[in-house]
Amino acid sequence: MSQKVRVRFAPSPTGPLHIGGVRTALYNYLFAKKNNGDFILRIEDTDSQRFVPGAEEYIIEALTWLGLKFDEGTHIGGTHAPYRQSERKEIYKKYVDILIQKGAAYIAFDTPEELTAKREAVSNFQYDASTRGEMRNSLTLSQEEVQSLIDAGNQYVVRFKIEAGQEVLVNDVIRGEVKYNSSVLDDKVLYKSADHLPTYHLANIVDDHLMEITHVIRGEEWLPSAPLHVLLYKAFGWEDSMPQFAHLPLLLKPEGNGKLSKRDGDRLGFPVFPLEWKDPQSGEISSGYRESGYLPEAVINFLALLGWNPGNDQEIMSMEELIQLFALEKCSKSGAKFDYEKGKWFNHQYIQLRPNSEIAAIFYPILQDKGIESPLQYIETVVGLVKERVSFVKELWDQASFFFVAPTAYDEKVVKKRWKEESPSQLSELAEVLKGIDDFSSHNQEEIVKGWIESKGYHLGNIMNAFRLAVVGESKGPHMFDITATIGKEETIARLEKAILNIK
Repeated sequence: MSQKVRVRFAPSPTGPLHIGGVRTALYNYLFAKKNNGDFILRIEDTDSQRFVPGAEEYIIEALTWLGLKFDEGTHIGGTHAPYRQSERKEIYKKYVDILIQKGAAYIAFDTPEELTAKREAVSNFQYDASTRGEMRNSLTLSQEEVQSLIDAGNQYVVRFKIEAGQEVLVNDVIRGEVKYNSSVLDDKVLYKSADHLPTYHLANIVDDHLMEITHVIRGEEWLPSAPLHVLLYKAFGWEDSMPQFAHLPLLLKPEGNGKLSKRDGDRLGFPVFPLEWKDPQSGEISSGYRESGYLPEAVINFLALLGWNPGNDQEIMSMEELIQLFALEKCSKSGAKFDYEKGKWFNHQYIQLRPNSEIAAIFYPILQDKGIESPLQYIETVVGLVKERVSFVKELWDQASFFFVAPTAYDEKVVKKRWKEESPSQLSELAEVLKGIDDFSSHNQEEIVKGWIESKGYHLGNIMNAFRLAVVGESKGPHMFDITATIGKEETIARLEKAILNIK
């Protein structure tokens, strides 16, 4: 490939970034890095009616958290600035005028009321080659009438003039050659005098051309726009610089029937946004992957495999491995079911892969909230013993609270099942045995205690079950002697003596 690969992620700041948009950004990033190319952030804010304050900052923070670093963009600049479409008005007006001069676009004065009346009078009305002659536009009005309306301050739009009966070919990396007939397309609005802003279609094409975008990787929902964009490139005479299209498969509901939505997340209890989002108007708070306890590398790995397959059985892949293996040709044409349980599985795997010190640092504030201050080294040891049992760091407390707080109550079902008549006397003996152990390491304790049990002819299971109940308060936790070695000799004996007095 002679030309340097340049891709863009171009969201609209109309609210929080959907997880499907995150996947689009990820695939653009992987493709750019695989090909030593540039990854660009462009904010498409031409729809002033739908602009939401804080949305752009949210998008940047979310992708930064996930490790998707841009080479150019609104927040870092670059040689093709500005990267916010609302700051490029003069550029778009220049290209609107070029299309009008070429006869590829025309000015239309039809009011919203006139268009509504036409739609009511004509079923399936479409503003196109067959109907534009009946409307108020520069094709039906004289040049003088057009100028007079503009001078009088009448609002207008500029429409793209699409000729009927043309075959339009869209070459897509994922879907192959897709054919369209231009007769199904309407004369799309490209520019609105009301706010002096272009619509998505014009701004998109002009920016992709001027920013030298080589590949447009976007969601399947944009596929119907592709033939219009092909025709716009041809109208400008830019066929030679037309980017390669790749339309990604949809993310489907977990059941597979329809596009994934926020309602699915609310219904089934999983986030559909990367970060928590507070709606500035309603105040409604939507959960995010970060705040729900997902590690960014787990989210990346999970999303990468929703619609793409490396061609082998490997599931756990670092960002470097994903970049090395990624290819658009290996993306699926069909939608991918959003298996949120698999997302939890990935998070579990990445907690196991993270060093205990890092997980301990994340767990530390949770302990502080519960009024517990322990040395990080101690927390790190505890994490190493229980992290294989959790999918989220916040679940560590349920699995490890007894390492920090002695039990104040004992599980009644476990007491009934595990606490025998002889348990108090046997645990009293055990306490004496433990007092005599100088090397309180897990291995040494186990060897001495099991030797004592065997010499006394006691039942191993009965002793160990009662021992666990006394120290933990219930029937759970890692290897028993790992627990006692961690909490220490004095604490272990104190818990035994307390249980002997309190368990009835």
